[in-house]
Amino acid sequence: MVSKSKTNTIEKRYLPEFVYGGIDGAITTFAIVAGSAGASLGANVALILGFANLFADGFSMAVSNYLSVKSEHEMNGRTKRSYQANNEFKHPIKAGFVTFISFMLIGFIPLISFVIGALFPGAAAHQVLYSLILTGLALFLVGALKGLVANARWFWSAVETLVVGGIAALLAYAVGLGIHTLVV
Repeated sequence: MVSKSKTNTIEKRYLPEFVYGGIDGAITTFAIVAGSAGASLGANVALILGFANLFADGFSMAVSNYLSVKSEHEMNGRTKRSYQANNEFKHPIKAGFVTFISFMLIGFIPLISFVIGALFPGAAAHQVLYSLILTGLALFLVGALKGLVANARWFWSAVETLVVGGIAALLAYAVGLGIHTLVV
């Protein structure tokens, strides 16, 4: 049986990977949605680009995190055996895996309304609005979780995460609108 303090240590150790993957997954995938909306591209384009981003960027982040943790161990002279035996060190594969799963799960949220719209055309009327609401909720919840686990003010952590995501969405929308204006 795993003690509560040991479980809590494991959760906290990989929280940065969860937060990093989840926030980036939601922000980058919604940026695709916002950029597509700004450029007046169709829902099919947003869906295709969104899924391409989800898999390619999720994989890229997971591998980058794996290599980063592995490099940190190498710099500090840690061997594979030392981070397997010591619960204080992050395991590079686990760190990459948590990043990937978090990115995929939370990064899928901005695409839910587009998937439903593709399956049920009658539900496609307000896909971008629903995507915005769902993504905002996801960012707020991940930020709140980050605050709770890190013993910070959960509400302000949630608001901070939501604001950062909102700024990224506005930038993507503006770029999409600007480029659309230039090329059309």
